[in-house]
Amino acid sequence: MQLMAVNRATRHRLSFQSVFSAFSPIFSKLVRLSEQQDSGADMKRLRTEVNEAETPTGEKEKERSAVDVSVVMPVYNASCWLAECLQAILQQDFTGSMELSVFDDASTDDSRKVVEGWRKRLETRGISVVISGHNSSQPRGVGYAKNKAVSQSCGKYLCFQDADDIMLPQRVRLQYEASLLHPNTLVGSRVQRLPEGSTERYTRWINTISQDQLITQVYTSHGPTVIMPTWFCSRNWFFKVGPFDEGGKGVPEDLLFFYQSLRLGGGLSRVDECLLVYRYHEKAATHSVTEETIWKLRVDFLQERVLSQWGSFSIWNAGKQGRKLYRSLSPTNQKKVKAFCDVDENKIQKGFYTYEESKERSKPKIPVLHYRDASAPFVICVKLDMTGGLLEGNLNSLQLKEGIDYYHFN
Repeated sequence: MQLMAVNRATRHRLSFQSVFSAFSPIFSKLVRLSEQQDSGADMKRLRTEVNEAETPTGEKEKERSAVDVSVVMPVYNASCWLAECLQAILQQDFTGSMELSVFDDASTDDSRKVVEGWRKRLETRGISVVISGHNSSQPRGVGYAKNKAVSQSCGKYLCFQDADDIMLPQRVRLQYEASLLHPNTLVGSRVQRLPEGSTERYTRWINTISQDQLITQVYTSHGPTVIMPTWFCSRNWFFKVGPFDEGGKGVPEDLLFFYQSLRLGGGLSRVDECLLVYRYHEKAATHSVTEETIWKLRVDFLQERVLSQWGSFSIWNAGKQGRKLYRSLSPTNQKKVKAFCDVDENKIQKGFYTYEESKERSKPKIPVLHYRDASAPFVICVKLDMTGGLLEGNLNSLQLKEGIDYYHFN
């Protein structure tokens, strides 16, 4: 078994756009074909709950045998994307057994009708189809819809697919092969952003961080290092970690699941090939999650996983972000901060930062040093890929190792 990975040398020679352009005939075909086509913490409840209004029709579907892979797709008002999405599922080159499990979260458009219209074509291709949903006045959220789609599916492996994205023909095959090699792992892939050039820095980060950085950079503001729209994992691992949080709008159910998977010893892996066209648009559910919600979760996870293991540390950035991190820490971890460090002489000349909001009678004063005078370990609060290589050069000059001597937070 051989994964069609792009090796390091090839990645330096080829632009990511050239990889994507290789698939342009496929996408042209998808477009032509599409134009021709017309709360959840209780694991037992997730597995067994049967709501008559939301149960797939027919007793035979309850008793169907397990398939190799279930494509899990929550849907909410996705009618305009579905033809491309479903055509791409139809064209998977995976030779094992597949099903598509769709849960419609109270769409007000004709999403469910569109999916039903594809049932015959998918089943002719050998892909069984399970469709259900609810007609409440309000959607219950992405986490709820994903849980329902999983609970009604029967795949040994789960391939999570957003209704507004497009999987490449080899996605299921390559991620299935990777999952067999890496059990108890969230397997992702590289992506092509659509429209091209949107979220450029984020897309570059998704596609270029190393396997080690999939683990070390889980605290950054980018969120999961293996992004949710590319997730593929075993059913057993999902039920060990999950289900997704069902808090609804504003809840980062993917980040919460991601952190819990890591807590339980789960691995992270990426197939180093573009397997998904990842669409950017203003209606995406991710826009409902506030920065402050993400910030608090990141700080808590950093304290739990890293700072609890350190007796002392320095914060690399004496500016706004570094000070915000300090103020967000628990009193115990604030006391561990030996210094702020920076390259800005104006900040360094001030000599120290006074934590005026402290409830202590004597306000804490933390030294501000040049980075060469500070000591590891560090929490880096400088944005990645924004210093023209200066930050990376400074870190390399100190011969520091990521994941041991420092972690990125921004």
